[in-house]
Amino acid sequence: MPGEREITFKAAVIEALAEEMRADPTVIVIGEDVGAAGGVFGQTQGLAGEFGASRVIDTPISEAAILGTAIGAAMTGLRPVVEIMFGDFVTLVMDQLVNQAAKLRYMSAGALGAPLVLRTAGGVGGNLGPQHSQSFHAWLAHVPGLKLALPATPYDAKGLMKAALRDPDPVIFFENRNSYNLKGPVPAEDYLVPLGQAQIVRPGGAASIISVGAALQTALAAAHTLAGQGIDAEVIDLRSLVPLDEETIIASVKKTSHALILDTGHQRFGVTGELAALIGKLAFDYLDAPVERLGAPDLPIPLSRSLEPLAQPTEAQVVQCVLDLIR
Repeated sequence: MPGEREITFKAAVIEALAEEMRADPTVIVIGEDVGAAGGVFGQTQGLAGEFGASRVIDTPISEAAILGTAIGAAMTGLRPVVEIMFGDFVTLVMDQLVNQAAKLRYMSAGALGAPLVLRTAGGVGGNLGPQHSQSFHAWLAHVPGLKLALPATPYDAKGLMKAALRDPDPVIFFENRNSYNLKGPVPAEDYLVPLGQAQIVRPGGAASIISVGAALQTALAAAHTLAGQGIDAEVIDLRSLVPLDEETIIASVKKTSHALILDTGHQRFGVTGELAALIGKLAFDYLDAPVERLGAPDLPIPLSRSLEPLAQPTEAQVVQCVLDLIR
């Protein structure tokens, strides 16, 4: 097909940013090491060379100041992409994000808004320890006024970033750094992946595996293993938490009568519990077994090379959960 090629997740996000910056002069990138250094993970590489220091802005090490500046810029006509280097550092911008950006439209009766994208990287891997490996998407999904995107493929990374940049509200764009070198088909032409539109990545009838963000790869690996045992699991990639595509989730569970929710974040008081409650309310009569949940253990992420892999759900655990559900 014309325009079809494979690029990495990281390249897909950079391409989305560059295309939107060319099309819209109000789009700027602001954060630590986003300019000449090209980002600590190379996630803004090439942007400073094309757009210059007035649109790709290196900042001092002060996350609160970075986001505060970006909110003011957004209120006065710009569309900032705020780079918060590690997802853990979102803790340093909570007042600006939760009490300001998320509330502006409501408190001004629609007269003001904060059309910005907060881009941040998380994920367990690389032995970066308990202060650089956390996933706070469930925490921020609790805040009215924020939208949350969690791309799991290069295709979605580009399409969701473009959708986020054109959205009138603040969007938190969670990237799993373990996905940065993941390759996949990405059209060269312009396209959007709308926020709030989940995707059935693998159809099936035996059980629904509902995956959040980078958990998709684990879900697909487990579904492949299950297929070898004659079990056709359906895999859903939520793509975004807010807005949430409830219709796709419920339709799948009504079809399969079994549900497993898979997340990279901590399980207690997390996304898995919220989705289990949703399914329990809207599809209870269709369930042949209680909803199963798999998330990260409720412990800090270990620095140890031998312990770190135990801090995320595994393919084997997903396979066993599905087998327990249907038998």
